[in-house]
Amino acid sequence: MKSTLTAVMLAAFIVPLSSQQVADTTYRPVVENPEYPTGGGPVVLLDAAHHNFHTLDGRFLAFGRVLQADGYIVRSSEAPFTASLLRDAAILVISNAINERNVDDWSLPTPSAFSADEIGAVREWVESGGSLWLIADHMPMPGAASDMAAAFGVQFNNGFAIDTLSRSVTIFRRSDGSLRDHPVTRGRNAAERVDSIRTFTGQAFQADSHASPIFVFRRPTISLMPDVAWEFETNTRVVPVDGWFQGAVAHVGSGRVAVFGEAAMFTAQWAGHENGWFGLRSPGAEHNQQFLLNVAHWLSGLIPDRQ
Repeated sequence: MKSTLTAVMLAAFIVPLSSQQVADTTYRPVVENPEYPTGGGPVVLLDAAHHNFHTLDGRFLAFGRVLQADGYIVRSSEAPFTASLLRDAAILVISNAINERNVDDWSLPTPSAFSADEIGAVREWVESGGSLWLIADHMPMPGAASDMAAAFGVQFNNGFAIDTLSRSVTIFRRSDGSLRDHPVTRGRNAAERVDSIRTFTGQAFQADSHASPIFVFRRPTISLMPDVAWEFETNTRVVPVDGWFQGAVAHVGSGRVAVFGEAAMFTAQWAGHENGWFGLRSPGAEHNQQFLLNVAHWLSGLIPDRQ
């Protein structure tokens, strides 16, 4: 009872943003030293075929603009995953896909957003050298992406990860070990080094030993497991997730995979006058854009694993 009462008290500090979130169309990223000439970089496919909460023409507008400013070719993908669809892509980005059942109903159950054939096609493509960037925020998104994540040794938690000290905002810091030292956070030079990242709720997950953790919950952290998103009751189940991840990367066959349990850190959005700007514009997110680029560079093979 004590833990569930704690969940209810914590929930009072979590402000639902989903119904208010809109892309910040004024966000114009500056990339001082683009990796590629304009339109001359690798092809990045951003999934829009699975009722995604984040799409290139919507809440992931800023995400696309950052990569385009670095020279990547970013395309929206509105077809199921097949070998032919993926053939010419260097990076596949999936952000907050959901099953049709949950489009207007964020309650349990949360079936897979992907067919077995699609998951098999993505797995085979990655093993052959493709790079997957998989993002699934809080419930119901982890449930919808759990089968896809499991194909790469990642176990999603279909809840809301809450740092019990800071509530809905988490800052992962190199100084306390929650932001791990890795080529992705180190970059290729001092200008690309990332020392802190701000995230906004999301989920916690676990991964097999072959994965390298990037964000690790170090302070007292719980996952609230409601039956309906944002509805926290006295009987809401609580799962301790200290030591679990909110970001990790791995090699799979000849390819690479980056997995994150939070999406807003890669966005620029407006959440109404009560919540204001959040994502890349937020205080504490000063390194988020560079981290976004570092992940893309690692997935593209520009950042080696040994430096």
